[in-house]
This record gives sequence, structure tokens and C-alpha cells, in this order.
Amino acid sequence: MNPALPSPGAAAQAFLARAHGHFIGGRWVAPLAGERFDVFDPGTGLKISTAAAGDAQDIDAAVAAARAAFTGPWAKFTAAERGKVLWKLADLVERHAQELIELEILDNGLPLPVAQYVVHHVVPDFFRYYAGWPTKIEGATIPAAPQGRRPGEVLSFTLREPLGVVGAITPWNAPLPMLMVKLAPALAAGCTLVLKPAELTPLTALRMAELCAEAGVPDGVVNVVTGLGETAGAALAAHPRVDKIAFTGSTEVGRLIVKAAVGNLKKVSLELGGKSPVIVFADAALEQVIPGAARACFFLQGQNCMAGTRLYVHEKVHDQVVAGVANIARSMQMGHGLDPASQFGPLISTEQRERVRGFVEAGRREGGELVCGGGVPSRPGYFFEPTVFARMRPDMTPVKSEIFGPVLCVQAFGDQDLERVAAEANDTIYGLSGSVWTRDIGLAMQMVRRIDSGQVSVNMHAALDPAMPFGGNKQSGWGREFGKEGLDSYLKTKGVSVAW
Repeated sequence: MNPALPSPGAAAQAFLARAHGHFIGGRWVAPLAGERFDVFDPGTGLKISTAAAGDAQDIDAAVAAARAAFTGPWAKFTAAERGKVLWKLADLVERHAQELIELEILDNGLPLPVAQYVVHHVVPDFFRYYAGWPTKIEGATIPAAPQGRRPGEVLSFTLREPLGVVGAITPWNAPLPMLMVKLAPALAAGCTLVLKPAELTPLTALRMAELCAEAGVPDGVVNVVTGLGETAGAALAAHPRVDKIAFTGSTEVGRLIVKAAVGNLKKVSLELGGKSPVIVFADAALEQVIPGAARACFFLQGQNCMAGTRLYVHEKVHDQVVAGVANIARSMQMGHGLDPASQFGPLISTEQRERVRGFVEAGRREGGELVCGGGVPSRPGYFFEPTVFARMRPDMTPVKSEIFGPVLCVQAFGDQDLERVAAEANDTIYGLSGSVWTRDIGLAMQMVRRIDSGQVSVNMHAALDPAMPFGGNKQSGWGREFGKEGLDSYLKTKGVSVAW
């Protein structure tokens, strides 16, 4: 660790020092091929740990353990017992909060206040929400008359059953929340899992596997195999004994997941990329708009599928909004997440930083007005300045592309441009999120209806709650997570008819 930074606690340091293996069948096992990879702190660029590099052999072992647990001890748990396990898991997250906060920061680079909010609130609240669902999973009686039977001669009803073995593949931009989004509904439904976390951020997934065991999850119900996407991830997506793949990541990889799933026609849910519009009308409360628009783009350093990176502002307030957001961008305290003063962390890797830099250079070449940022600061770690472009056009590369970095593209519109703005907001392969800012609720609802996204917020952006379904339209994904719809994707329906 950098001696100038606050040191993580003893628990986090001890965890980092381990020679991490895979968690399969309730125990730690070495990678069968003996390969390992290094894990780096994006805030310093320094190696902090190593992890097992799994391949198809390790995936086979994990799937076998999950299959045995699905038809074995886990199948004997009552719905109430599954709910108690999830509630205890929430308690354990809170008990080990400091360690998880530090590991998430060192793994991903997010600032301390964000990590604290995630671990103290988002994750335990989500587990507790789904802890209430197992006892609410119900079928229905159907007034059917199969084979000409008369009423009273047959009873027809449905059963809701767990899908089976789930392969969960999670991204690096929010490691612990992305694990939570797959784990909680899958356990509530009665499924078992093989989790493959992103190779850049494997640490909190490994620690959560231990907490699952401590919460009373039987051996083999939750398995973690670390490794590269093209080896371990590809093997999991194609595995013939996996019943469902739950994937969060890029649209490009999502297409590969779909192809791999064809072999046994496994179920697939996908939460993919986004290029979310933020539309600000002249009557909006600018004291809310300006910090809200800054958060929408710069939260998680823009490494966020819901990031509001296309800002459409009415010409009457355009200059004021641009100046206000740029002032916030310039004032954000950049630093390592363990530093309590830090407000803005690093990008995940050198490669991601160079990708973002390339988009900024394209914006400059194509005539965008660079208001602030756009550079790499002289400091350790993978940092990139929060960046604001004004006077952008719809055909510019940074406007069209998902950058996955802190780059905001601003465009102006006038009183007669409602249809144009809606059309431009929808002129993308993505449809994940969006927001509208106005005091006129009628106008707001007109825009909500026009925006083709799985989620639209009014006078806020990215309004997430465990009970609200979340997911994308178009090439932003298949299916929904969160809420009852998130649970339904881990269940199958069986129709039963009984004659007497």
C-alpha cells in the first residue's frame, strides 16, 4: 500500500494476503490448471493480491457441485428457511461492513462515501427485500376443462419452481452490487449458482462466498470461479448443465452470451450497455438540475451503464447549466477511495483510461467545445479528469458511443424541438435509462412516454429501489432485474391437472 494513504484494516489486509482459490462445493480449491492472475488497485496501479485463473475444468466442477446441491440439501429448505438465510446474509454484510468497504475500494477504486452507501444500505436492503419473497411464491388455480371434463371433475393449477443451476457473470464497475442483484433473487427462488466475477474485480465476490456459508447456505449452493471471460466465462455460458445465464456487462459480450446459450437453449437475462439522455426544460429547478446532471454522468467516474452522458438543455438555460456542471466537475476532489476527502476515483484500468482518452480526442477533432477536463492527471493510478463538451451534434462519436467514462456531451434545444429531442434521445441502439427535468408534470409525462428506455425518472436520474423493476430495451438487454420481475426470471411455471 502507498504509505501516504490510510491503511485498510487488519481483516482486509489478511484477506488480500491469501492465495485465493475457487469456492466450490463449500470449500476453497486450487485451480485445476494451476494458473493464477494478479489483482491491481486502480487507485495506485499497484498489485494487491492474486486470484485463481479458472478454465472449463473448474467450471465443470462448480456446475457439478451446484447441480448436486440443487437436488440435494437446498431442495429440502422451506420457503421460510430460504428467507431466513437471506436475512442473515444481510446481517453479516453489516457486521463485516468495514472489511467489505475496503475490499470494494481496493478492487474497484470507487470513493469512500459511495462504498459506504453500497455496503451499509444498498446491499443489505436488497437482501432483506428478497428475504420476504420466498413465502410469497405462489401458483394459481385455473378454471380449465381439459379433455371435455366438466366443472368439478378436474383440478388445474400451476406450480412456480426454481429454474435450476444459474451461471451468473458480473462486471467490474460495481462488483458487490452486481453480485447482489444475481444472488438474492436466485436464492429466494431456490436456485443454485456458479458465479464468475470480472477478472479485474474478484475480491468481494470471494469474500461474499464465505459469508453465504456463514449465513447457512448449504455447500454447493453458491460457487465462485474466478478467471478470464474468454475461458471461465465462455465455458460457463456454454455449459450444457447450466439452466440460466444472468449476465451484466457490455452489449458486445451479451451477443456472445446469447450465441453460447444456444447449445441447450438455456434461459438468458442480460443487463447491457446504455447511453442515457438527460433532458432539461427551461422551467426546471436549476439548483436541482445542475448537481443532478453532474451526478448522472460522473457517478462511478462514468463507469455506469445508466450514466446520463447525453445532456439536452433548453437554450434559455443552456449556458447556466453548462457552467454549473463544469464548475462541479472542476471542483471534484480526485483521489484514492481510502482517502475520506476523495470525491472522484480512478477508472478501472490503463486500457479503460486510453479508451476514454480516445473518445475525448475524437470529440475535439469533430468540433466539440471542450469546456473542462479531457486530460490525464499526473498522479499514480488510472485517473481521468471529469470532462464536459458543449455545442455537440448527434453525429459526433462521443455522442453516439457508450464511452463508459466521465465524459458529458451537451446539446441545446428550443421551444419547438420537443419531437426532435425525443427522436434524438431514442436515436441509439440502447434503451436503458433516462431522465426529464421540469416543473410541468404534463410535459414530463409526454417525454416519459416518448423515451424508449426501460427506466425513466423525472427530476432525478437513475432512481433505483429493490422493489422497482430495472432493465433495458433494444440492445440494452433482455428481461428485468429488481422487484418481483427480477424474481420471476429465476422461476419456471408448471401446469398440473388432476382428474378424479
